[in-house]
Amino acid sequence: MKDKKIVVIGGTGLIGSKLVGKLKARGYHAVPAAPDTGVNALTGQGLDAVLEGASVLVDVSNSPSFEEKAVMDFFTTSTRNLLAAAQKAGVRHYVALSVVGTDRLQASAYFRAKQVQETLIRESSLQYSIVHATQFFEFVKALADGAMAGNAVHFPPVLIQPMAANDVATAVEQVAVENPVNGIVEVGGPEQFVLPEFVREGLVARGDRREVIANPSALYWGATLSERTLVPERGARLGATRFKDWLQTATISKQ
Repeated sequence: MKDKKIVVIGGTGLIGSKLVGKLKARGYHAVPAAPDTGVNALTGQGLDAVLEGASVLVDVSNSPSFEEKAVMDFFTTSTRNLLAAAQKAGVRHYVALSVVGTDRLQASAYFRAKQVQETLIRESSLQYSIVHATQFFEFVKALADGAMAGNAVHFPPVLIQPMAANDVATAVEQVAVENPVNGIVEVGGPEQFVLPEFVREGLVARGDRREVIANPSALYWGATLSERTLVPERGARLGATRFKDWLQTATISKQ
């Protein structure tokens, strides 16, 4: 049903804008919803109006703050508002973007909030799909910035299977137009890296000369990692974009 209406919460952001474009290109009636379009999931503003006639709601929004109380308030309040509005509108498929390893990262305030978001969705009466994606290539600098200790970047030598934001959007698009799975769909990149090596390669490509140290005791957003915390299970859907190819494109785009 190419005429069905799909509302994308967070539809003007990194993933949302790509997702809306992909859905429209396939002939769907995709509507971006965000505070700058008059829709605010945190306050509930505009939700009833934008969801009128919608078959699918896709939530790819994120908290503007990762501070413990702020991030928990964001995901708890916004998800409750979205679920209530979706139920009222008769939405048949509720899709949310989350993170591979969320249940294994509960020492982190951010991932505790994401786990609450997922629990609220599972316990609702709506048919749903939760997409667990691995870390994005685009966030390599943010990862480094959050792992500074002294003058160096510290990460534990564990595995990571990152992916391009465009591939994340493609995966979410595919899930959104399929039937609800009432569970989790894992997606990741086509390659695995050791975390410090991935970050080091990304920084070098940006001309960022910060030292990256493999430190077994280093934390990841406040959580301790095991070797496979950040990688999906076997059978995950994999994106096509390799990191070196993405780096070349990203470097060219900066010139």
